Amino acid sequence: MVNEAIFRSAPMCLCQIVVASEVSREIIASLGERDLIQFTDLNADSTAFNRTFVKEIRRLDEITRQLNYFKKCMSKVKIKPKKIPDHVNVSAAPHASEIDELANRANDLEERISQLMESNETLLSKQSELFEIRHVLITAGEIFDQAYSVPIELRMSVDNADNAPLLIHDLESGEPSRSQTISNANISFVAGVIARDKLGTLERILWRSLRGNMLIRNSDIEASIKDPKSGEDVPKSVFVVFAHGAGILAKVQKLAESLEANIHAVNEDLVIRRDQIREVNGAIDDVEDVVAHTELTLRTELEEISNHIESWLIIAQKERAIYAALNMFSYDPTRKILIAEGWVPTDQLSELRQSLTEVTETSGLDAPCVLNELQTTRTPPTYYRTNKFTETFQTIIDAYGISQYQEVNPGLPAIVTFPFMFAIMFGDLGHGAIMFLAGVALIAYEQKIGKIANRDEMFDMIFTGRYVILMMGVFAMYTGLIYNDIFSKSMTLFRPGWQWPQTWNEGDLILANQTGVYPFGLDPTWHGSENSLIFGNSYKMKLSILIGFIHMLYSLFFSLINFRFYGQKIDIYGNFIPGLLFLVSIFGYLAFMIVFKWTVDWYAIDKPPPGLLNTLIDMFLSPGTVQDLLFPGQAALQVILVLLAIACVPWLLFLKPMYLRRKHKKQSVSHGYSSIASEQENTRLSIESASSIIVQEMEVEEPFDFGDIMIHQVIFTIEFCMACVSHTASYLRLWALSLAHAQLSTVLWSMTFQPALNVKSAGPGGMLASVLLFGAWFSLTVFILVIMEGTSAMLHSLRLHWVEAMSKHFIGDGTQFTPFSFGEVVSSSGG
Repeated sequence: MVNEAIFRSAPMCLCQIVVASEVSREIIASLGERDLIQFTDLNADSTAFNRTFVKEIRRLDEITRQLNYFKKCMSKVKIKPKKIPDHVNVSAAPHASEIDELANRANDLEERISQLMESNETLLSKQSELFEIRHVLITAGEIFDQAYSVPIELRMSVDNADNAPLLIHDLESGEPSRSQTISNANISFVAGVIARDKLGTLERILWRSLRGNMLIRNSDIEASIKDPKSGEDVPKSVFVVFAHGAGILAKVQKLAESLEANIHAVNEDLVIRRDQIREVNGAIDDVEDVVAHTELTLRTELEEISNHIESWLIIAQKERAIYAALNMFSYDPTRKILIAEGWVPTDQLSELRQSLTEVTETSGLDAPCVLNELQTTRTPPTYYRTNKFTETFQTIIDAYGISQYQEVNPGLPAIVTFPFMFAIMFGDLGHGAIMFLAGVALIAYEQKIGKIANRDEMFDMIFTGRYVILMMGVFAMYTGLIYNDIFSKSMTLFRPGWQWPQTWNEGDLILANQTGVYPFGLDPTWHGSENSLIFGNSYKMKLSILIGFIHMLYSLFFSLINFRFYGQKIDIYGNFIPGLLFLVSIFGYLAFMIVFKWTVDWYAIDKPPPGLLNTLIDMFLSPGTVQDLLFPGQAALQVILVLLAIACVPWLLFLKPMYLRRKHKKQSVSHGYSSIASEQENTRLSIESASSIIVQEMEVEEPFDFGDIMIHQVIFTIEFCMACVSHTASYLRLWALSLAHAQLSTVLWSMTFQPALNVKSAGPGGMLASVLLFGAWFSLTVFILVIMEGTSAMLHSLRLHWVEAMSKHFIGDGTQFTPFSFGEVVSSSGG
């Protein structure tokens, strides 16, 4: 029977498993489905290449590479992998035959897909080249036709020498003409295609390199040309550069090719160009047919792969996890057995033994597994059993640190205290209801939302904390009822305990008469009164001190529970008792004064209420004197409490170090080696001769150093005493954020929706204004008061737990229990 493990982590035991190598894979595959054991690495000193199952790991890595190659090919042709059906159990162990079949199939598919991809890429490159040639021929022909259209008189005036001017100037304007002479001038050209975003760069580089002694013409290609490597459409442009001399043309060609331009040969003869265009068009038609057929075949193959690739990846990952676990085992090649060690919850030890027995019986081999429970001095990992509700709260605590093995789990009280601290700062019935409904919606649709792949990171965080949001909404509604606050307005649920006078004159100070006590929460009469803010501030500030003291006090008692559980009596007498007395003598006394002051009707006895802050300060500055007496005997009590707090400081400083020093002097024998022998059965594979396996562990006791212990205790004492002061003051954030939230809610109401309610004139205009202002008020309420203020209050509540409460008892030097699990392998890979 599996016991609950939430107040303390589950008891763990160190087990040793001896299995024959023939059934080792089946054993680990079975354990991967049950989440029972966390294996320890017995080959930590060995490199990954010197372990037993390196070949198997490499084989599975190759299969994973092939499957990822298929996904990359699918991405190029815009095919998405099919999701694994819900009825398929992704946590089930793969069979050995599945791996062999997958390896053979992956090899065959890779050969076919790679051939198809190479052929398709080659054809696309040829097609892209033909498209570019056709556009170059057409564009260059247009440029040549424009050049030959220049009047013959102007063309004959150009010198035939090599140093003839490249550009022909307009006789009237003196500007370069756009026409070129090619036949009579010694001018050559380079034509090609370049990406459109690189055309400007090419023009600037050529202009600077050739010092302007060139002419470049370009024309954009309307249709985008597909890049054969990426499969994306790339906008390109045709360019033709005219220049003198072969050297300059070679330079132009190199500069263009450095910008990934494709150079194509073009003949300036019109007849030849027309023949070339006809040949290119015919070749394009032929290539398009072949490309279409190749793409169809490739798409058919990849669509078939897309139906299985996700499950194939999971199979490969689980199989790799099996051999990665086997690589942590110690292998005995002479007897061909594997020896494993791992941590198992004690109450699941019988389940582990039963699982091993089932696998060995199913395998048909007469090779029984041997399971030994070892005694050890090593600290076990921490394992809390959680459900959907408690998991998020436990995750919040574990984010700060993992609890020490079997120390009190602060995640259990956080289920109540975390949303309650939040609600004290966020107390509003309306805002809490919005948060509660959001949590209900996330829980109601959790199955549908959980199936959504690639969720937004922020939304995924909110969805994971849906039960926290639900609890925060519930507690916020509760504190909203106590504060009698709903969207900054009050509610009169019961008969008020105060009554206003029926008549008064303008300018008079109106005083309400108390007629009773409001049954629950804050009396609605306080809302709207002139001194409501003063009363609310005083009430919430004192309440935050009381809540803080109670929170720290019960957290401190958790340390007592830990000390008793671990048998650390010196920590009880040397740390807990003086720490408790120090906390109670100062801040417990302050909490007592707050409650006592509330119980006295000071106006009935015609006495001003004393100031508690001044009383606490004078308690240390002027012991024995009280200016405003709260109760008889207060001065003597304060002297006693001050002396007690002062006495607790040396108590904390010296009792534990002196006790440990005295204990060390009495000890004459230190701890040595401890050997543990455990009987085990043997197998027919040479395990029969083994009678027992002896596990020896050396318990090394650190040398006693009184100086280190004393320094540690001094630091602990200073931190504890200072923390009692600072942490108590830190709880005033409960009051501050509650006040800020209430005031911001009031301001938002008065500046948005309240003016619409004060409109005297009705009609379409007033109705439209009311609708618009209500929408603005509700939107700002959700985004500012609920989301932003809620996040702020949640972070402050988190800090109060991590620092103020957990520092009183939390050790937090544990390690998380991470059992070998196929479910964890699949979830970590995004499956």
